[in-house]
Amino acid sequence: MTEDILTEVRATSGLKNAIMGGVELTQATSEVTVCLITDTPYSESDYKSAYSAVRKYVPSAFSLELKISKLTPDCAMVKRRILSIIGEKFPALASVTGENGVEVTKDGDGFSFVVTALTSSRSQDVVKTVEDALKKSFCGSFRGSVSKEKLNVSDISVEETVVEENFEAPVRTFPVENFSPIESADAPKRALYIADFNFVGENAVVCGSVIDIQERSYTRSNGEEKPYFNITLSDGTGNMRLTYFSRKKSVDKIREIKVGENIVCNCRSEVHGGMLRYTATMINYGAPPENFVPEKRKARPVPKAYHTIFPEEFTDYTQADFFTDATLPECFKGTSFVVFDLETTGLCTTPVAGEMDGIIEIGAYKVTDGEIREKFSTFVNPERSAPLDPKIVELTGIPEETVKSAPSYKDVLPDFVKFCDGSVLVGHNAAGFDIKFIDFYCRELGYAPDCRVIDTLFLSQQLLRLSNNKLNTVAEHFGITFNHHRAEDDALATAKIFIELIKIKKSFPNY
Repeated sequence: MTEDILTEVRATSGLKNAIMGGVELTQATSEVTVCLITDTPYSESDYKSAYSAVRKYVPSAFSLELKISKLTPDCAMVKRRILSIIGEKFPALASVTGENGVEVTKDGDGFSFVVTALTSSRSQDVVKTVEDALKKSFCGSFRGSVSKEKLNVSDISVEETVVEENFEAPVRTFPVENFSPIESADAPKRALYIADFNFVGENAVVCGSVIDIQERSYTRSNGEEKPYFNITLSDGTGNMRLTYFSRKKSVDKIREIKVGENIVCNCRSEVHGGMLRYTATMINYGAPPENFVPEKRKARPVPKAYHTIFPEEFTDYTQADFFTDATLPECFKGTSFVVFDLETTGLCTTPVAGEMDGIIEIGAYKVTDGEIREKFSTFVNPERSAPLDPKIVELTGIPEETVKSAPSYKDVLPDFVKFCDGSVLVGHNAAGFDIKFIDFYCRELGYAPDCRVIDTLFLSQQLLRLSNNKLNTVAEHFGITFNHHRAEDDALATAKIFIELIKIKKSFPNY
């Protein structure tokens, strides 16, 4: 049935390469949601034609919601998928087919690929299997072949596996001072740094200043109303949100705690919804040492090699500069920048405000001596049990299946740390958004990235007189066209904008 539906949908010019992104049936509301993915612009009439085509296959008792999102693969994405398919279906071929064994080129409305193999005896099987799998993953047509050239065994080099050193950051603590009991006379001697409390534990001690405290209530099964408290605590190394279910004998004393006062809490942590949730079990007064200066945490070293995502050389053949002098300022010489952008599961940038959202795509370009020379691009699996919000899928055009089959953020971020090593980070609204995700998840893995960042949003506000300074508005000012709300495209546009802004400013901002 799927092929019948797609045959009719593809009859419209704007959806000629469409693939099925998913079908969801909601029995409670008698609604069927069909998601299509396309790589070409489509019109309102294309949408209506597709709706009519799909509607014929949905039972009359159900309503239909049709969603169309846009996903445009590039050669790197297709190449990674081909290597993945070969690894799954042809392990013997995969053992001798590395990055250089697959070539992909853009070809009209699709892609052509060539796989180099030791023998071409199963070439048709390889080609057909890869073509069929690509058509299910991406829009467009795919035409493949296996190289007729036979490889000599002596030409095959086995890449030496780089073993990263084992690392476990020691948990830091500080002495608790000025103890005064509320619920217990047993004074804890030391407290964990809040920034280090990123593990599951039963009886940890944290201490700091109350940033916020709010009383709530819940109803027990017997109908009784019971109070509880949400407390946000900071010790100068990080913030955390604690839930505290009070005891009857101490609830009035807990109500007396004021914002700005210092408390010490015994608490436990558990995983909930993919994130750590903290619950206080005992609260007393206590404070960090006077003039407390946090000890610098030992960080995991930058990886010696790339293991999952490998950067690619990049050459930009387009001319973005329409308004400014093409001469690059001297300040670009000898300096490296990584211009990056993220797509995420949502907008929550701190776990204190709720569940921290996850990264689903990283796009980054390295600017060296004023030229864009390398690209780092990948989808990311945030490892969440909940599916992507349909609004995020619609905004980015990234379907759930793409995220689920992508490498874990735990494997991607070490490679991104290596890519960024020695460079200054650049992004559009990065200081207020993107950098917070990089900092949070890198520190979760033990890395301590240098989070200096040049924000092109602030630069454009200083240097340009525009109605607003959104990325697409600034890009339009410089004549830069791109596919907005995709990390790879947004990052490339930002890299071009960054170069143009520095041409105007003639120097880098203080960072």
